Amino acid sequence: MNIAEVAAKFDLTQDTLRYYEKVGLIPKVKRTSGGTRNYTEYDCGWIDFIKCMRNAGVQVDALVEYVKLFEKGDSTADARKQILVREHDRVAAQITDMQYTLDRLEVKIERYEKDIIPVEKELILAHNKQTAKTD
Repeated sequence: MNIAEVAAKFDLTQDTLRYYEKVGLIPKVKRTSGGTRNYTEYDCGWIDFIKCMRNAGVQVDALVEYVKLFEKGDSTADARKQILVREHDRVAAQITDMQYTLDRLEVKIERYEKDIIPVEKELILAHNKQTAKTD
């Protein structure tokens, strides 16, 4: 696939894909004899992984380190696993924090629906009735 097709497939810009390759977020993409990037399913797997990790807030530096280690081979498996474990723990903590925030929002919204909005409507009705009497 060419860069335009891959960009469309992953909802990324072509510049983002070039950046991923330039900084080492994905292994170098093979090119055609004319110099055009020729993305394979293997390349697309890396792009999917990197996009997923970036969406979760994994830092570029950690991902670049992971890719470099991957390219060095099986001897780096433990180091790669440690990066994944560290990011797993960070994302799990982030989910816990987000769940707490979501729970608080739900309580606040419920309070508005049960207590605040009905009282405000009553006050508006009372005000409108009072205003109508004085007109």
